[in-house]
Amino acid sequence: MSTTVIILAAGKGTRMRSQLPKVLQPLACRPLLGHVIQTAKKIHAENIITIYGHGGDHVKQTFAQEKIQWVEQAEQLGTGHAVQMTLPVLPKDGISLILYGDVPLVRQTTLEQLVEVSSKTGIGMITLHVDNPTGYGRIVRQEGKIQAIVEHKDATEAQRQIQEINTGIYCVSNAKLHEWLPKLSNENAQGEYYLTDIVAMAVADGLEIASIQPELAFEVEGVNDRLQLAALEREFQQQQAKELMQQGVTFADPARFDLRGSVKVGHDVRIDVNVIIEGDCELGDFVEIGAGCILKNTKIAAGTKVQAYSIFDGAVVGENAQIGPFARLRPGAKLANEVHIGNFVEVKNTTIGLGSKANHFTYLGDAEIGAESNIGAGTITCNYDGANKHKTTIGDAVFIGSNSSLVAPVTIGSGATVGAGSVITKDVAEQSLSFERAQQISKANYQRPQKVKK
Repeated sequence: MSTTVIILAAGKGTRMRSQLPKVLQPLACRPLLGHVIQTAKKIHAENIITIYGHGGDHVKQTFAQEKIQWVEQAEQLGTGHAVQMTLPVLPKDGISLILYGDVPLVRQTTLEQLVEVSSKTGIGMITLHVDNPTGYGRIVRQEGKIQAIVEHKDATEAQRQIQEINTGIYCVSNAKLHEWLPKLSNENAQGEYYLTDIVAMAVADGLEIASIQPELAFEVEGVNDRLQLAALEREFQQQQAKELMQQGVTFADPARFDLRGSVKVGHDVRIDVNVIIEGDCELGDFVEIGAGCILKNTKIAAGTKVQAYSIFDGAVVGENAQIGPFARLRPGAKLANEVHIGNFVEVKNTTIGLGSKANHFTYLGDAEIGAESNIGAGTITCNYDGANKHKTTIGDAVFIGSNSSLVAPVTIGSGATVGAGSVITKDVAEQSLSFERAQQISKANYQRPQKVKK
């Protein structure tokens, strides 16, 4: 049976006090709506229909790369009205999950379970038992079967004691949606079309309404203001930390950790406080990450130790390396096994060979460095002439003295030594010593190289 996902994402989100549409507010560095779309893709939905309204152009532009059918709800006339807008594009067969752009964390397994039970009855829903149901619609059952949803303001005193509430998440036969949605009425105090009315229609048709409960309560929590957004962020992050601990990760304090993407971990990984992991990362066995580090789209192999406040972006690090503190590895940084990158060293688009070291105050950009080389404190590769980038090549077992500038393009041969304080502008032969102590020379009216217009 084909599955369609309908996402209601037309709300303005006035209580967010933001110019950004509510469904674009970030949770774990991804828009709320982005979480829902990602989950829809995981369950292999054949159609993703998203109902937009406030800030629609911005919303559509944000997800321009996704395969989505966009449907506009020009007037905000209730949840039933929103789903009515999908009828011209909604398939006549199959089944539809009805989700919400501001309820971002319902999980794949939960939705798959809902689809399974609903496919047998034609309609199903997610309900939740809560300690304090005040304000929520109550699930009224008779002999265990759902008979109605009663809003809090309309409930009797007995019904208000019911602790099972409606989450608003449904899974319904498309044939029934085409039958029921045109029958919705707005003859109520709010003058709106309520999606909950389909429950009464299902009961009237003699259908049994299936239901499931989510494993985690926050899966069905919505976001209406920044307080709720912050609370949901913490719940989500603590759950992610819990799952990583179940995989063998040790946290100094799991409450002070953020995962804003995904991470694969080996055995006995240790993570200190205030670490942020973004994008897709991988940490091998016995990796240690110090306090305050930020890792983005980075792979770190087994045994490597990263000291505090180091930042990685698009880096690949080999086994048993030592990084930091206060190191920065930028995109294209590729470090072999046993490399040492020390405090205030920046590496960009550079390959560093086995056992090489750059321990202090160094910039290595657009370079290739061999094995067992030592880069002295204060060394920089001068890779940019003001218009173009150039490469520096350093061989094996090279010693670069402190405070040296290597003006690219330049090659330092294996076994060579560069004396401290040198400005190297010409290639250095293997096994040779090169140093520069020239007096300062100035040239008037120097014309800096210009970029070639493409």
